[in-house]
This record gives sequence, structure tokens and C-alpha cells, in this order.
Amino acid sequence: MSKIIYTHTDEAPLLATYSFLPIVAGYAAKAGIEIETRDISLAGRILAQFPERLTEEQRVGDALAELGELAHDPSANIIKLPNISASVPQLEAAIAELQALGYDIPAYSANPETDEERDAAARYDRVKGSAVNPVLRQGNSDRRAPASVKAYAKAHPHSMGTWSADSKTDVATMGHDDFFANEKSYVSPSDDTLRIEHVDASGAITVLKSDLKVLEGEVVDATFMSAKALDAFLEEQVARAKAEGVLFSVHLKATMMKVSDPILFGHVVKAFFKPVFEKHGADLAAAELSPNDGLGAILAGLDALPNGAEIKAAFDAALAEGPELAMVNSDKGITNLHVPSDVIVDASMPAMIRIGGHMWGPDGQEADTLAVIPDSSYAGIYQATIDDCRANGALDPATMGTVPNVGLMAQAAEEYGSHDKTFEIADAGTVRVVSSSGDVLLSHEVEAGDVWRACQTKDAPIRDWVKLAVQRARLSDTPAVFWLDVNRAHDANLIAKIEQYLPEHDTEGLEIHVMAPAEATAFSLARIRQGLDTISVTGNVLRDYNTDLFPILEVGTSAKMLSIVPLMAGGGLFETGAGGSAPKHVQQLVAEDYLRWDSLGEFFALAASFEHLAQATGNDKAQVLADTLDRATGTFLDEDRSPGRRLGTIDNRGSHFYLALYWAQELARQTDDAELAGAFAPLAERLAADERSIVEELLAVQGESADIGGYYRPDAAKAGAVMRPSATFNDAIAAL
Repeated sequence: MSKIIYTHTDEAPLLATYSFLPIVAGYAAKAGIEIETRDISLAGRILAQFPERLTEEQRVGDALAELGELAHDPSANIIKLPNISASVPQLEAAIAELQALGYDIPAYSANPETDEERDAAARYDRVKGSAVNPVLRQGNSDRRAPASVKAYAKAHPHSMGTWSADSKTDVATMGHDDFFANEKSYVSPSDDTLRIEHVDASGAITVLKSDLKVLEGEVVDATFMSAKALDAFLEEQVARAKAEGVLFSVHLKATMMKVSDPILFGHVVKAFFKPVFEKHGADLAAAELSPNDGLGAILAGLDALPNGAEIKAAFDAALAEGPELAMVNSDKGITNLHVPSDVIVDASMPAMIRIGGHMWGPDGQEADTLAVIPDSSYAGIYQATIDDCRANGALDPATMGTVPNVGLMAQAAEEYGSHDKTFEIADAGTVRVVSSSGDVLLSHEVEAGDVWRACQTKDAPIRDWVKLAVQRARLSDTPAVFWLDVNRAHDANLIAKIEQYLPEHDTEGLEIHVMAPAEATAFSLARIRQGLDTISVTGNVLRDYNTDLFPILEVGTSAKMLSIVPLMAGGGLFETGAGGSAPKHVQQLVAEDYLRWDSLGEFFALAASFEHLAQATGNDKAQVLADTLDRATGTFLDEDRSPGRRLGTIDNRGSHFYLALYWAQELARQTDDAELAGAFAPLAERLAADERSIVEELLAVQGESADIGGYYRPDAAKAGAVMRPSATFNDAIAAL
């Protein structure tokens, strides 16, 4: 029997799975396809780290490690839903919930002192941040808005804010002494084992990483951000926002860049509240209230301090004195600086641009914003977009073209693979990368507090990335642009490799360019406004940024992207859109039994998974499932069956019913497989006849609180009952 692995993840996607997976399993079984699940949720990943502390009933396998091995198998077919890339506050919250549920796991210590604490911290470090994607993504990325989604957006354009020619919204970025400016890059001429070491002023050497294996042709980068320059820059931006009367906001990625960006976030908190930390910093540090965890965590811990009320008053005074802060939730007083994982650059910046360059202020009103993105590597793409909108007005979803993406991400390419090679420097000196023969390959003079990092990009993924870019350009007859800046050390090495590998492919008649990111943004936007398409071929971080930026402007959300990872070993990884895991949706479900999560990304990923299975195994029935699901999804969009925005309309569960109905109808009427048509005709008739009853049962539960038994580790029985409230629908699916 053919097999598809469907991942259990976190938050809204996990809750949706309780409703959608029984449908998928029932339909797939008729084609001889088995659906298996693997738990890669944050809670599951935590528990897998501590088997010796759990009872036999509590132990869980290391599903992520298992799937990592499977990703190297040509038979792999994995559907991967969005998961939590845990910041420290999220990690600590998940640990607390699991402990309350009776799991004997240790606390997390950011500054471990004992061997036991160091061991626990090392295990938790394997869980936090972007722990999942580098393991599973053993191939490069092919992300695009499906034709049906693009057609729907043009026929039913989503709302866009109005841009004013005199908008004060801008991006502030360092442009010097940052990761971009300080980067050095090296291409290894042979397989080697490198080490990273720090040499202090006295000549004493501390090995930071001793076993850094590299392959022939691998690109190794090293860079750092100056803490002193960062602090000066941030103080200037706080003053600028105040002088210009705009909101102050910072945009980082403390989830994926789990080592560096929480540190940078802490610098922002200290800069904004400089008088508070000058006076009370020692007390806060003694109480282990770190700015890296955000303002919210500090305020929550002040009650335990003897002078907590005084410090709270100092924070309030600084808020009143400084520029107005952009808000995550104005009603609840949650600012842009409360939680490092609340404002993620690739989601927050497109949302700001979509509504006219505004964020929400403390008064609950939209306002122009100074968007602070400290490192200048990619900040220019947002400034270029803002400049375009300021000059030409908001983009029009009814007429605009599209920007699909081919992303270099295989084998933890580029910055997302830097976590084990990122260090906050303790003492001034030199950090250097040294070969096994003792040659210094890369080095930087650093000061205490600087953030130094190295990252790797293997040659085979680069070669595959170039091949995939040419394939996509040929298949879609669309220009392809490599977003690379010859003035950046890493990019210069990639450009040389592109020039080496492009001749291996037939590029006759294709339009292929290399442009710096800001230039590529302007080029793509000019084409978009003419209704023309342009493929962006980017590195790993820009893959994330572009597959939020353009879809949010084009189709209103990145969750509707088709996201395929052709694994280099021959298998397939199918990701359900570029959206996050939507914690606010979970809060709404618990409060009023209504889940707004849109599973459209799951529908697209599932169809691509069936199609891959058909091609890999010769299962013709899988191809029929893929084709009929594509047509059913088109009907789903035409009939506007995505979750509504308010109680009394169908939510995620209702959208699953309608997808099942349209899919059964397509299967029943298709002529490629009489056996499948006969199997689904009774279900199609039954669902159509019972439509009113099923919808009524689904709507009846709305408005009351829902008990799912846990946030990070819901109780399967409780969550399943909440997400499958229609007995009529459940019976129909069970009859398959």
C-alpha cells in the first residue's frame, strides 16, 4: 500500500487536523493509500528529548529524527503543516503546561550552572527556534500561488489600504557595522573539518566550535553585528520616531533566528527604555528578567521584586516620554516590544504595507510607522516596496501579476543553519575560522557584546537550486531573477557558482537575471503593476520574506501558497502554505468554539502529494484523487466556502465539509476510474442530501467555550470531539 505521512504540529493547524484528517484518510483509502501521522509539535519534540524521565505510557518517539531520515529516502511523501518555531517564552510556556499535565521534565535555564542544567539546556536547544525545517527540508523550495487562488483573488479582490504620497512610513536599517557589512565568505576547496575560536587580548584561545565539517565546494560565511553600533543606531531611531511623530516598531525573526534575534530584540528593549535600564538594570538582571524575553516577561516578574512598583512606574514613564509604540493588541496594551515572537518581520512588514504603510497605535488607530530592521541584508526589499507604493499607490489584486519563488534552503542552507555557530561575544578579541591544517580562513576583530555568526551552504543544494530555477522558468515561460548582491560576500560566491552551473541547462529563450534584492523588488513590482509574472530565485531568508510579502499583497494571505519541496533524494515534502500557526485562532476557538483557520494550504499540498505519489509509484488512482481535489478546490473557492469572519458563518470545520462534498462529487462524475466513481457516488449523494443538517450541527456549537484539554498538548479525545461536532457528517465519512 502507498503511504503518505501527515504531520501533527501546533495551534490552529493541529486543531484543523482533527477535523480534516479523517476525511483525507477515508478518501485516500479508496485509492489504496495509507495516511500515517507523526507528531512534530513543540510538545512532542520536548517530550522526545527526555524519555528516561517519563513513564512508559508517556514516552513518545523522536518523530522529527525519524522524518529527517525519511527525507533522504526516495519513497518519502510528507505533508508538513506549520509548526511553532519556539521562542524562549513559548518554550517555557510549553514546559510549564507539560509539567502541569504530569510529565516529569526539567525547567529550562538560559544560564545553566550545574551539569544537569547544562544537559537539559542542550536538549531544549535542539527544540527551540527553527528546529523542524532544517531537518525536513532536504531539498529546495518551489512556492507559488495556485492558479485557482490567483483567479479567485482577481475576481474577488481583497481590501487594500490607501497609500498617501506624503506617508512618513519608512524602514530604518544600519547599513554599516552589521551582518551585511561585516560578512566574509570562503569556498572550501576540499572536504575539511574547521573550528571556530576566540582569541582574547592576552592571546588565550577559546574554542567556540570544534567540529565544523565542510564539503568540497561548500560556501562558508562569517560575520558579526557590532553591539556598540547597534545601540547607537537604535537610540537614533527612537529619537527619530519621536521627532517625526510616527510609531516605533522593530521587525526581527526571533523564532527562526533563535540565537541572534532574541539578543537583538533585547538591545531594542534596552534602547527604548534606556533610563529604566540605566537605573534598574542590575536589579532586573539579578532577578533574571531579561530584555531578550521582551517587556511582557519583565513586567510579569516585577511583583516579585521589592522595588517592583518603582520599576513599573519607570517603564510607564518611559512609555509616556518616548515615541508611541506600534501595538500587537491595542485593547490589551500589548506592544511591539512585549514578546519577541509576536512581531515576525516576514509577516509583519507585508501586513503593514497592505494597509497603507500603517501599524496600530496605542489609541487603536492606524498610523505611519518607522519600521526598524537593524541588519541591512534584506531591509531594502521593504523600503523598495514602500517607495513604490508611496509613488504609485496601493497595488490592485484584481490586475496584478504574481511572484512565485524558488528558494535555496536544502540542508540548512544560509542563515537558518547558523544557530550552532552563533555566539554573543564575552570579551574583546578576534573570532576566527580555522582549517584542520591551522590556516585562518575568516576572521573578525570583535568587542564584548557583539553577535558573531557563521553559516554554511553546501554545493549540491546550490546546483539543484539553479536546476530548479531553470525548470520553473521553462515550465511557466516566466522571467527568473536571482536576488543576489554582488557587493555581499556570500552572494558574490553564489553568483560565481550560478555562472558555472547555468551552462549545464538549456536556457535558450529564457530570460534570467541577477539583481540585488532592492533592485529585484523594484523590477518585480513594476512588472506586477503591468499584470506580469516574475520568478524570484532567492536564498533561504528571502524565500521566507518573499513568500509572505507577495502573496499577502496578491491574494491576501500567505497561507494559500502551494509549497513543494522536491527532495534531493527523489521524495517529496509538501508544505501547507507559508503562514504561521495562528495562536489567535486557538484563543478564539477556546473562547467561542469558532476556528477561523483556513485549510486551503492543506488542500493544495494534499493534491500535490497525491500527484507525486502517482508519478513515483504508478498508482493511477492517486492521480485521480489529485485531479478531482484540484477541481473541488476550484469550486470551493468559487462558492466562497473558506471560513467566515464572525459567529454564525461556517468556520474551519464547515469549510472541510464543503471540500469533502465537492471532492466526492468530482470523484463520482469523473470518468478515469469507474471503481472510484462508484465508490464515491453514494457519499456525494448523501452529503448533498444532508447538507442543511450538517451545517446546522456545525453552527449549533458556536458561541460557547470549548475545552480542548491543553494549548501545547491538547487532549486528543477532547479536541477531536470539539473539531468534529456533526454526527451526521462523521457517520457519512465513517461509512467509507
